[in-house]
Amino acid sequence: MVDVVLGSQWGDEGKGKLVDLLVDKSYDLVCRSAGGNNAGHTIVVNGIKYDFHILPSGLINEKCYNVLGNGVVIHIPSFLEELDKLLAKGLKNCKNPEFLKISNRSHLVFNFHQITDKLRESELSNKGKDVKKSIGTTGKGIGPTYSTKASRSGLRMHHLMNDSPEGIAFFESQMRRLYHTRIQRYGEFEYDIEAEIAQYREYRTLLKPYVIDTVEFIHEALVAKKKILVEGANALMLDIDFGTYPYVTSSSTSIGGLCTGLGVPPRYIENIYGVVKAYTTRVGEGPFPTEQLNPEGDALQQIGAEFGVTTGRKRRCGWLDLVVMKYSTWINGYTHLNITKLDVLDTFKEIPVGVAYKDGKTGEILKSFPADLNDLANVEVIYETLPGWEQDISKIQNYEDLPENCKKYLKFIEDFLQVPIKWIGTGPARDSMIEKN
Repeated sequence: MVDVVLGSQWGDEGKGKLVDLLVDKSYDLVCRSAGGNNAGHTIVVNGIKYDFHILPSGLINEKCYNVLGNGVVIHIPSFLEELDKLLAKGLKNCKNPEFLKISNRSHLVFNFHQITDKLRESELSNKGKDVKKSIGTTGKGIGPTYSTKASRSGLRMHHLMNDSPEGIAFFESQMRRLYHTRIQRYGEFEYDIEAEIAQYREYRTLLKPYVIDTVEFIHEALVAKKKILVEGANALMLDIDFGTYPYVTSSSTSIGGLCTGLGVPPRYIENIYGVVKAYTTRVGEGPFPTEQLNPEGDALQQIGAEFGVTTGRKRRCGWLDLVVMKYSTWINGYTHLNITKLDVLDTFKEIPVGVAYKDGKTGEILKSFPADLNDLANVEVIYETLPGWEQDISKIQNYEDLPENCKKYLKFIEDFLQVPIKWIGTGPARDSMIEKN
């Protein structure tokens, strides 16, 4: 049985907290299927804040196995650094290879991928107003790595782990070749390829105990009827196919990415949990129809402490967009929703919710989220304004005790999307989550 936690908007919805809650309910495996250390999940346990980027949040539970699937791209120095930070905070099992597995088919992110990622971003930023803006990348080398993967020139974990002299020679020669193709594209930049190759000779030894055939490992777990939880990275609106292209990540962040990034057949998927922030945020460039560049947006940013876990960048803030959510639901097929950070709305007298887009030129109501950004730039958001509850809900433990207007807000979302809400986040703490029966 496989359950999946997916971000439903532009990321930063609070997926890690739900994963942590669910792992406590005896999942045997927690898996990542896409992305790299460009993700960012924060979990607070007993007053200690844990930041996860590439590692699965299941490491919080000492009895849980954790898997980085073939769809994940791995920058080994960042991976090792994250392990050390979590170990220093008391997660004793995080460095135990018995409980942490890496796919031998996962692709490697090299330092020159990260350098050229930033060079590309700078290149786009300096081309003037009539040229496409920068993507807003995290600069972690994720996009360039997926590019080499798609062009069939990348290096995978099994290339690094190959023990034969021929295998080692291939890895090093291919690494040099990849570097020289970057030089051809961007010109000379400050970087020592031989120094990084020397580092990877050391990484081979450090990582070898973690690297396995995860397809086989997961298949055996499925046959044994183990409970598996898949932790999505990023979110639907950043999906390479379905997101606001080109302001997206380079991987499949939708339900489809689970199957291709882990090798899990669809028939094993039981529950798909969509995590929805009670308002909307995004980091970096790209369209954002319900964005509020006004005091209300500033209030959402300040009250919600909206800064990216991975980048530290201030998040853009706006009202909940149910057009986005309906589109997201069509693609991912959520069985249940987790509404997060509902308490951020406590002080608002009125709460607008985006319920439709109108073509600004024709006045036509659009039936779906537009694929073309030029069309999206011309939409007018139609809002329905709901009454706020104007009281602190952060200490409330039961759904029945929520203010009536708060429950009406949640019911409005349920009715619009035709998906039941199962969890409601009312604060940053681990136990600030109401489970709705």
